[in-house]
Amino acid sequence: MSGPHVAVVGGGLAGISAALACADAGATVTVVEVRPRLGGAVYSFRRDDLWLDNGQHVFLRCCTAYRSLLARLGSERDTILQPRLEIPVLSPGGEVSWLRRSRAPAPLHLGAALARYRPLSRRQRAAAARAALALSRVQPADPALDRGTFGEWLAQHGQAPETVAALWDLIALPTLNLRAGEASAALGAFVFQEGLLRHADAGDIGWARAPLSAVHGWPAERTLQEAGVEVRLGWRAQRVAATRGRLEVEAANGGGLDADAVIVAVPHQRVAGLLPDGAIPAPERLAALGTSPIVNLHVVYDRRVTDLPFAAGVRSPVQYLFDRTPRAGLGDGQYLAVSLSGAVREMGMSGEELRARYVPAVAELLPRARGAHVERFVVTREHAATFRAAPGVAALRPGPRTAVPGLVLAGAWTDTGWPATMEGAVRSGHAAAREALAGAGERATAAVEVAG
Repeated sequence: MSGPHVAVVGGGLAGISAALACADAGATVTVVEVRPRLGGAVYSFRRDDLWLDNGQHVFLRCCTAYRSLLARLGSERDTILQPRLEIPVLSPGGEVSWLRRSRAPAPLHLGAALARYRPLSRRQRAAAARAALALSRVQPADPALDRGTFGEWLAQHGQAPETVAALWDLIALPTLNLRAGEASAALGAFVFQEGLLRHADAGDIGWARAPLSAVHGWPAERTLQEAGVEVRLGWRAQRVAATRGRLEVEAANGGGLDADAVIVAVPHQRVAGLLPDGAIPAPERLAALGTSPIVNLHVVYDRRVTDLPFAAGVRSPVQYLFDRTPRAGLGDGQYLAVSLSGAVREMGMSGEELRARYVPAVAELLPRARGAHVERFVVTREHAATFRAAPGVAALRPGPRTAVPGLVLAGAWTDTGWPATMEGAVRSGHAAAREALAGAGERATAAVEVAG
């Protein structure tokens, strides 16, 4: 007897992971994706003679599910993973401080880095160490913790606003896509515990050294086909209909796809419109997850302005900058990408306004940029890059199971315990695959009982 047929709606990291897991379990799998490519929110595009990525996606050593996916896709060779955590932190005037871990066990591995961290005074460093120790003891799953902001928790533990801006937001902002003052204390605690406080090597940083599509979408299409998965690109799902013993994914053009199980792996803004009535309670709650934007500034200089592969900024509007020169295909000069998370204000600024604000800000951090000519300045905007990781978000994130056997949800916005990261997306795909295969069995049993 052949395995069940599983349809996966959405070809992002969650859908790719779910499809591979189902195929590995013996299912017949079809992936449908409205875009002409796989990869979802992690992709590249050509602009003139350069490859540009839509965002600066990094990962940590603790992102084990995502790293396993890279291995499955054969993409590990196209990434870099630091042997030890090392973040250069730039201040106006060109001063460089370093956040490096030592070889000591956690949480002592960060003690020396914090003691030498020049953006903070000696008293602020001591207070930060005490707060980190207290943070290591909280329970991120405590519902009470999710009712307040991470900034409020930090203030209650002696962290001044300038300390939050110069230290805590360096990690909170890129991982939660919100500043500590806006983000859930529960998710803030999870990020610091999982990434920095439990294991000494957990926070070592990795990034792609090839265009993001070359690391994710293109090898995923090949790997899925090798696993026997049918991939249909440019296929828009309109709705999932449930009948006795079967599910059907209805297409916008009037076609359809019958399946024993369906995994809906699309952004949370689209989910309610796809599901049959009664599949999830109060589907309007998904809208309450909200969105948080990310803006990226792509700046091409006529010469090299830094030798750092990436750096954070403090006392500057620049949050993080990345050297994208080699993977973009640039010959002469240097291409830096400035990543701005939680970028509500920047979403409303024109390209000219962003250039006027950020080109001088980069020059304040990188002295060599002051005499360099900006040859190109490109802005990319992701207005709904992630869900909004604000207080109360835990109660809004559904698990993979719906009220319809075999119909399950996947995506970084589901209840993975992780914030909206590539790791969370992959983990959600694995959870969805388990539920889909179990649900397909339930539907098959129900169909036999009805027929009998």
